[in-house]
Parts: sequence; C-alpha cells; structure tokens
Amino acid sequence: MTTLIVTAAVVERDDTFLVTRRMKGTHLAGAWEFPGGKCEAGESLEDGLRRELQEELGVASEVGVEVFAVTHEYDDRRVELHFFACRLRGEPTPLLGQEMQWIERARLRELEFPPADADLIAQLSKR
Repeated sequence: MTTLIVTAAVVERDDTFLVTRRMKGTHLAGAWEFPGGKCEAGESLEDGLRRELQEELGVASEVGVEVFAVTHEYDDRRVELHFFACRLRGEPTPLLGQEMQWIERARLRELEFPPADADLIAQLSKR
C-alpha cells in the first residue's frame, strides 16, 4: 500500500479555524478539511504546505510548528498527515471552486472531517 505524505494548515483567527471542503471526484469528497495537500517528491513538508496554500487559496503563508501528526489507513491508501500552525499573509480565496469557511472552535465537531482528522478535532475542540 502506498503512503501519501500530506500537510495541512491549522489557521486560527478570533477563535475560528479556516476549513475547506473536498471537491466532487476527490478521495473523501464532501468532507471538510484543513487546507493543504500532498507533498511532491523531494519537497519539504513546509515547502509543500506553502505551495498548496498558494495554489488552493492564493495566499502566502508562514508555516509554524507542527501541532499534530497521524498515519491513517483507508481501504485504498495510507496517509501520513502533518498539521502545522500557520499564519496567512493576506485574505484566502478559494481558487479551485472549493467551499471555504471560518468555523468557530465550538462548532468544529458539527462538520464532517476525514477519519484521520478525528484526534486533532477532539484536541482543538477542548481548548
């Protein structure tokens, strides 16, 4: 089974978090997620995350500390997921047609996230 290396940005502003929705035709379509994506060969986790945020949301970013990491096995793939605290330079705009929202900490559990995100959602919801 192939392992995909994926990074995601935990962007917090006024006790809300930036989330985007996975588009139709993608793995786990319709689920909400923290923005990010797969790293390319030879790319550092931080560089991959900066590139993904630029491509998906048209925004430069400052990648901070890794706040959570998990490896999760789905039926067809294994995902090694790294979540980083990030600050955005500018206002994000969903460039790929994906839905985007700022969700309050207290409402994080109301959204459907991929199973790999469950422990992070539980952690963020407690603060």
